[in-house]
Amino acid sequence: MTKKIQVNAAILIIGNEILSGRTQDTNTGSIALWLNSLGVKVQEVRVIPDIEEVIVKTVNEVRKKNTYVFTTGGIGPTHDDITAISIAKAFGLKYEINKEAFKILKDYYKEGEFNEGRQKMAWTPSNAKLILNPTSGAPGFIVKNVFCLPGVPSILKSMLGGLKNEISGGKPIISHTINLRTVESEIAKSLTSVQNKHKNVEIGSYPFFRGGKLGVSIVLRSEDQSEIDNCNSEITTFVSQKKIEIIKNN
Repeated sequence: MTKKIQVNAAILIIGNEILSGRTQDTNTGSIALWLNSLGVKVQEVRVIPDIEEVIVKTVNEVRKKNTYVFTTGGIGPTHDDITAISIAKAFGLKYEINKEAFKILKDYYKEGEFNEGRQKMAWTPSNAKLILNPTSGAPGFIVKNVFCLPGVPSILKSMLGGLKNEISGGKPIISHTINLRTVESEIAKSLTSVQNKHKNVEIGSYPFFRGGKLGVSIVLRSEDQSEIDNCNSEITTFVSQKKIEIIKNN
């Protein structure tokens, strides 16, 4: 029997603005959904500050445990954009002007607009592979298994598509959601029984408050559609027996 290889990833959200609450993180969801579609399971997500030693330590820790690491934020033109130099230090590489990035940015900006601040975005670890940016010109970069992307959500999303050929995943991870008008305590025992019988399906339950009423979303995740179908059948059976309402999506 061939041993199944788990392809996994970590996401590092870098930025004091996230930790302060001034900015909400939406990049985790975008990256995780995209990776799931490629058969890559996100194992962990960390939010860390714009502090060089923290970035270096965290990157070196997670890159050894995961197939891929994705960082967001800290590759812009301002003084607190220190992700690129931190990645260079994490890998023991020189931090230098990337000639290809410099040309891309010089061609992107109008005459006189490519100032010293913007030139900072052309600096990367030595021999980094660029991630092209179809939205705002400034590229991200790849060093071994670490992918560095900007923090602006719309720009990040536009860059993910160009990375598909850089990722070797497994089977796409399928997700199915069942929304119930109930509370977790009412279904906990039955749901545990289903989970114990289906080890290849990840079952999560998530309370919500909608329309003035409580409910629970049951999320089934697996690489195998038949496994999800079997779980769904067993869950809907006990839900029917308990006379719990299933909320249909509009």
